[in-house]
Amino acid sequence: MLRGGKRRSPILVGVAIGLLMSVGLLAALSAEMIRIDGSSTVFPITEAVAEEFRKAHPDIQVTVGISGTGGGFKRFSRGETDISNASRPIREVEDKACRENGIQYIELPVAFDALSVVVNPSNNWVTSLTVEELKKIWEPDAKGKIVRWSQVRAGFPDRPLRLYGAGTDSGTFDFFTEAIVGKERASRSDYTASEDDNVLVQGVMRDADALGYFGFAYYWENRTRLKAVAIQCNCHNDGKPSAPSFDSVLKNQYHLARPLFIYVSSKSADRPAVQTFVHFYLRTAPKLVKEVGYVPLTPRLYQLARNRFNKRIYGSVFGLKGAQVGVSLESLLAAEEKGK
Repeated sequence: MLRGGKRRSPILVGVAIGLLMSVGLLAALSAEMIRIDGSSTVFPITEAVAEEFRKAHPDIQVTVGISGTGGGFKRFSRGETDISNASRPIREVEDKACRENGIQYIELPVAFDALSVVVNPSNNWVTSLTVEELKKIWEPDAKGKIVRWSQVRAGFPDRPLRLYGAGTDSGTFDFFTEAIVGKERASRSDYTASEDDNVLVQGVMRDADALGYFGFAYYWENRTRLKAVAIQCNCHNDGKPSAPSFDSVLKNQYHLARPLFIYVSSKSADRPAVQTFVHFYLRTAPKLVKEVGYVPLTPRLYQLARNRFNKRIYGSVFGLKGAQVGVSLESLLAAEEKGK
């Protein structure tokens, strides 16, 4: 009853209830959050997707962090994130941690990277390095021993060699050591390390005697302030040096080419907001991947990735072995599709 004994109009009451329900629904939507963490290499792609997604879906919050591939999988396995960015496939120990916490995952490739070895632009003696020379620089036994450029190759100047590279929680660290040293995670430790590629970029830019490695997008964004080093390997490009580029990756001429991934939690994949985001990601990736400086997958591979998500195909096609070199992503996914 209102003051004066008047009854509240049923229509007004209905409108009020409707408004309250709308407010409640809006509040629920505005509270919807998608939590993403992991690889700094994949970060520019996912952040670009998230930025466009926020414009189309301002009611859904998307946070994207950088803790490295390994750090991201740790959070993901504890159920702290919905999606994990990764610059290498998941390992057996990380898969086990997920299973122990009741978390299944959908592995989705999103781009190719041309992991880049770079020097300062003032470096006028290096244009290419062989895999053997890079191994000589980065293998564990090089610690405290290979400390000058003249020790890398006869004719190089007798100048200090200062190194910048991925931190041990980074998938880039795993892939680089596998591809160059021949054993994942085998590396000298006396170098400037970071899971944040921007730190490495700044280090090489400021140091005339530096050599570093990180994801192609970070080189491409700073290509006027960094110098890419071509890689010579008998296993690619007929043994001729090949620089990181869109073409060298697509033509399988670059030794440090690799796929990049997002991993979606099975529990999160059931949420409409996450489903919308993943579909948006795979739909906009071809354009945004290239914009941020990576190599888009082929249309066929994006379709196979969409099929994996739509069919909720859990697990990894890479056998839980972590970083791998020279494995055909398309062959693995096509074989899986045929088998299903």
